[in-house]
Amino acid sequence: MSTPDRRAMLERDHPTLSIRGQCRLLGIARSGVYRPAPANDDGDDAALMRRIDALFMAWPFLGLRRMTAMLRADGIAVNRKPVQRLMRRMGIAALGPKPKTTKPTPGHKIFPYLLRDLAIDRPNQVWAADITYIPIGRGFLYLVAVIDWFSRAVLAWRLSNTMDRAFCEDALDEALARFGKPEIFNTDQGSQFTSAAFTGRLAGAGIRISMDGRGRWLDNVFIERLWRSLKYEDVYLKGYADGREARAGIASWIGFYNGRRPHQALAGRTPMTVWRDGVGGTRAGNAVDMTLRLDDATASPHAHRVNNRTRRLAWRDQK
Repeated sequence: MSTPDRRAMLERDHPTLSIRGQCRLLGIARSGVYRPAPANDDGDDAALMRRIDALFMAWPFLGLRRMTAMLRADGIAVNRKPVQRLMRRMGIAALGPKPKTTKPTPGHKIFPYLLRDLAIDRPNQVWAADITYIPIGRGFLYLVAVIDWFSRAVLAWRLSNTMDRAFCEDALDEALARFGKPEIFNTDQGSQFTSAAFTGRLAGAGIRISMDGRGRWLDNVFIERLWRSLKYEDVYLKGYADGREARAGIASWIGFYNGRRPHQALAGRTPMTVWRDGVGGTRAGNAVDMTLRLDDATASPHAHRVNNRTRRLAWRDQK
């Protein structure tokens, strides 16, 4: 019999047996009787995580303090500690400069960022990977994707209910098996990507490894745009009930994104068309432009300031 079932057998007004005696006879701890767990804690967390995710997609510059303030402005009575706990659980942080308050995972090597001032003018020159949070029903999943920077094509993806490295390695293996290999592979400094197993796969294939600088959200900006499109065009609209629905729905959207959705930055062509044309030897087109347009940034009060900064950081080697 489980502990909750045994707790249900307690009689707080028993005429002869005290609570202490009943706990001893039933083999349960008194602490769980005197201090019961909060009701619907998982449900409250799931609702708050959904709201945090929606705010983060709309204003990716929100840190812990501002995120808490925005939640309170929405009428959600919450303090910073649960917000901090859930943001860490979701694997999100403000996309902007911040102090170096965290340390790399012990034993994991951090590689330098190789893409600054690099003109990316062909498919399979640079690939990138990242992880995002996907809300479902009363829970959530993690999604990893591998994209080609030049074409913006999604080469492989995986869903998981944990933030382990196995689903990231599976996505990498699929991308390498189906699409060849890039010259450079770029990620953030998350433990899944800095692990010896993940970096070893890249090094073993002769791929140069690049990692974002801490607080440098522009270093992986294209995959951040992918997450925003996926969530606003699919995940938020459909509200998947479970992992099966999410997997089928995300697969359908990625198929649409790769093969049918015109991309403004690609002159109206689709990502997979650009990838195939470039790999097939035809003219790939102009080098990737890192400049964010105002409609690509956000509607936040910081948009103009961020856009000016990104213009200064735009790549100079344009074709």
